[in-house]
Amino acid sequence: MNQRDPVIEIRDLSVIIDGQAILEDVTLTVRKGDFYAIIGPNGAGKTTLIRSILGLIPVTRGEILLFSKPVSTENRSRIGYVPQYHSFDFNFPITVKEMVLTGRLGRKPGIIRRYCKEDLVAAENALMRLSASHLSDRPVGELSGGERQRVLISRALVGEPEILILDEPTVYVDTPTEEQFYMLLASLSHTVTILIITHDIGVVSQHVNHVACLNQRLFQHDTDHLTPDMLAQTYGCPVDIITHGEIPHRVLKKHSERP
Repeated sequence: MNQRDPVIEIRDLSVIIDGQAILEDVTLTVRKGDFYAIIGPNGAGKTTLIRSILGLIPVTRGEILLFSKPVSTENRSRIGYVPQYHSFDFNFPITVKEMVLTGRLGRKPGIIRRYCKEDLVAAENALMRLSASHLSDRPVGELSGGERQRVLISRALVGEPEILILDEPTVYVDTPTEEQFYMLLASLSHTVTILIITHDIGVVSQHVNHVACLNQRLFQHDTDHLTPDMLAQTYGCPVDIITHGEIPHRVLKKHSERP
């Protein structure tokens, strides 16, 4: 695979669930090496888009290709997925290393799955990549929000994926931690393609190299930053962008009813 070959191709995708159109005529190309952000409000269909890419829900119309082939168990295993924070029970009595190791289970055939030395080394390497080795023996219930996100990414990376997909990864972290988190993702983007889904229009655009806006339909832009016109088109209301220093702050005006 060449450096800029497409790894995710979505063509004219529509998804209808229980008679309601969740996604409509979505077309998107993510290439190897991209750090791609898809921005949109709650209820815009962002999680549905991810689940469609992973083959977890049927598409009504259109086509999705992973590594130039239709979605299958084989090519889906080349993706590391970090679902929304609330998908995990952090009160479950396991250590960080044990949680990260569960990311290796998909690589093991059969009903009885045992971890081997290779799995343990992979878990240690994944935690090291996220500067989280010191958390290895900690119970997951004792972690802070930022630490939990590092562990969830370690769990996704332990399978050595070529694409990392993250769904709303900064919902439960504070602003300083969020900035550190995106800097961490930016460093990871040198070795893995990243697609991040978020409703946050803050610091994410400072680090990604491609951005698109989703609100049932996808507004794809050949740019690495957000503009007022892009946001107004997506959110259906006027949006002001105010910048202080190097970190952009974005303020939304009061939303009017969409037609």
